[in-house]
Order: sequence, then C-alpha cells, then structure tokens
Amino acid sequence: MKLLVAFALVGLVAGGVIDAPAESVLELDYHNKVGIPLAARMKAAEEALDFDGSRIVGGAAASLGQYPFIGGLLITLSTGGTSVCGSSLLTNTRGVTAAHCWRTLFNQAQSFTVVYGSTLLFSGGTRVTTTDVELHSNYNMITLVNDIAIITIPWVTFSNTIQPIALATDSSDLTGTLAWASGWGLTSDGGSISTGQFLSHVSVQVIANNVCAATYGTTTVQASTICIATTGGSGTCSGDSGGPLTNAANNQLIGVTSFGHRDGCQVGHPAGFARISEFASWIQARL
Repeated sequence: MKLLVAFALVGLVAGGVIDAPAESVLELDYHNKVGIPLAARMKAAEEALDFDGSRIVGGAAASLGQYPFIGGLLITLSTGGTSVCGSSLLTNTRGVTAAHCWRTLFNQAQSFTVVYGSTLLFSGGTRVTTTDVELHSNYNMITLVNDIAIITIPWVTFSNTIQPIALATDSSDLTGTLAWASGWGLTSDGGSISTGQFLSHVSVQVIANNVCAATYGTTTVQASTICIATTGGSGTCSGDSGGPLTNAANNQLIGVTSFGHRDGCQVGHPAGFARISEFASWIQARL
C-alpha cells in the first residue's frame, strides 16, 4: 500500500524561488487520477469474487479485525462519480480522514459511505452514510498542509471487529519509529486487483522531516507532517489516502495518509501523512 495521494505543486514560492526539486510535484487531482478508476476496478473485482488482498506496496493481507479502527470510504462525488479513501474510527460517532478525500481543486464529495468491520469495500461489514465532514480551516489544496478532516457518522456499535483507536499526543518527532500503514490501495504502481482479501498492511519506518523535505520542500513538509521511508518498495499507494499510520509499539494513531510522489509508489521517495500529535487538540475538540 503505497500512498499515492493528492499531490501538490510544491517547488514554487513567492518571487519564483524554488523550494524543492522541480520533479517533486504532488498529484492534485486525486479523485480523477486515482480514486475513481480504482473504485471501478475494486467494485468489478468484488463482483467477480476476484480479490488480491494486498494493496499496500510490499505489504501483506490483513485479517478481519486486525485493524478494527479502519473505515473504508466509498465517496460519492458531486459529479455522480464514485471514489475511495480510508479513515480511522475515534468514537462511536467520529472518524478522521484526509481533507483531500472530501475536497480537491477538481472535485467535491457529496457523501461518504463508511465501511467498518470488513476487508472489502463494496460488500460486507457495517456501513453508515454521512454528509457531515469538517475540514481543517487551514487546509491547503495546493500544498496539502493541514490535510485532515473529521467525519461525523451515525452511531456505530463496537464489536470484536469494530473498535476506536487512541490518538498520539507525544510531541516528539518519532524519527526511527516503526509503524504500520494499512488500507485498500494498490500494492504496486499500475498493480492489478486479483485474488485474496482486500485490506492490507505494511511495516514502515518514520524518517526525519528534513529528509522528507529534500524531496517535497518545506512548503509541504512542515511540523504538522510526518513522513515514512519507502525503501525496498514498501509503503502506501494509490487509494490509501486518509487511512491510518499507527505506532507499532503502542498502536496509537500517529498519522493520516496524505501524499506521495507523482511518479508513483515504488520510486523510493518518502510518503507523507498529517501528524496526529499536531492536530490532537483540534480533533479532541470535535469528539
């Protein structure tokens, strides 16, 4: 599951100064370029009972209940199209996802159907629909800074396969921390959807923000960003947007999948997330 999420044109700043290498651009048109075509492929695969189960690049299939807090998002866009993202359950009525799953420069979501307790998106599990999504007031659709949103949903009853996740509040940068990324995204650039389970996960390592900024620039990589290495082709990919990054040591939510490199999941560039500790008070005020 490589995160190839919305990409922003990060290199340019006022006065024409280049803040990052010209090649480190982000894909701004997530739904048209990633979410909509992926949703169609996933739906066709499920209907044909032909799933491959690993979407995270370099990862493996996740079993039902292994990530009881993850919620798949089936997104109805204002154009009538269907896209996909991920989210994390925080309480019986609240979840968190990436702001770009709801709104980009090119698309506006109309509603989310959130799927809990399932390794599939188009069938099974507990399914609730909402139009109540609050984006961070300083979300920037160009740089993907503050790429975070709160979802308010109808009451969901907890079970063995549906549970909330605790928020990380530690202000340390977590460099070197081992983490798990999970989601329904592709397992490789241009990857197929074949047999097995749908939800997948991968072990990754947090890297220093200055290392990440060498690729994306400081316009995008700020204190509110947390990044992972994708060495060896392991990480998030197309369709993982909005999904969780969890600390392997304590299973706390430390990131929300936000961006990756325009050139794809397996090119070795870092992947970026909204850093939960920087948004903890903002989130808690909305629970």
